[in-house]
Amino acid sequence: MSHQTVFAAELAWPEYKRRVSGGDCPILLPLGSMEQHGHHMPMHVDVLLPTEFARRAATEIGALVAPPFTYGYKSHTKSGGGNHLPGTTSLDGATLVNALRDVIREFVRHGARNLCIVNGHFENSWFIVEGIDLALRELKWAGITDVKIVVLSYWDFVHEEAIAKLYPDGFLGWDIEHGGVLETSLMLSLYPEFVSLQDAVEHAPARFPPYDVYPANPDWTPPSGTLSSPLGATIEKGELLLSVCTEGIVSALRKEFALPADAAESVTREARTTLVEQG
Repeated sequence: MSHQTVFAAELAWPEYKRRVSGGDCPILLPLGSMEQHGHHMPMHVDVLLPTEFARRAATEIGALVAPPFTYGYKSHTKSGGGNHLPGTTSLDGATLVNALRDVIREFVRHGARNLCIVNGHFENSWFIVEGIDLALRELKWAGITDVKIVVLSYWDFVHEEAIAKLYPDGFLGWDIEHGGVLETSLMLSLYPEFVSLQDAVEHAPARFPPYDVYPANPDWTPPSGTLSSPLGATIEKGELLLSVCTEGIVSALRKEFALPADAAESVTREARTTLVEQG
């Protein structure tokens, strides 16, 4: 097969086996959600963005990108608007934990030893940790102890210098950035066909008490579903975010997986050699 791709599912199984069986090829697994993102963006933002960051990183380090998780843990009022909004379609925590545990175990069974969870949905965070913990425990019972898993969220790589450029009037925190400048700018840069900025709702940043109430009170969420205004979003800010976050992710994975700077070039050269040998 001559098709060159970083997406694992696009490979025929013999090529996949060749790539992963030695344990040197990292597997990047995007985790997202189906969650409302206001009036101006679609509900798969949290899938598109981590998948694209994974693709860019994989291209740089010679990794493969696994199919993303398209459903995530329940939207929280103070970080995603809440599960009450139509379209937000969520998993129970145990479901997400068990599915992630199983998938990790399967990639390791195929030979992978370095994995990275690329998170695009804040509420997934602790369930990712639990899924990893259970997978590593089961793998240890099977005598496999050389697995390393990195967990990251792309927004954590936005440094203070970039924040100053993105939010010249002051940064109010990632927790109310749902559907705001960060995600909208990235979507404008990557997928402008999915953004209708003219439909965005301008409103003051959401304000929440320092506690939670259950059942959740939908009145806490602005009617738009976004937690801050996206009208400051621009393509230029999206390009800045792409550069800063990709650079940070690539640097982190090279460090944690002890990858050489030319890892991607070596993988490409090896793939070409294999194709020539296969005729």
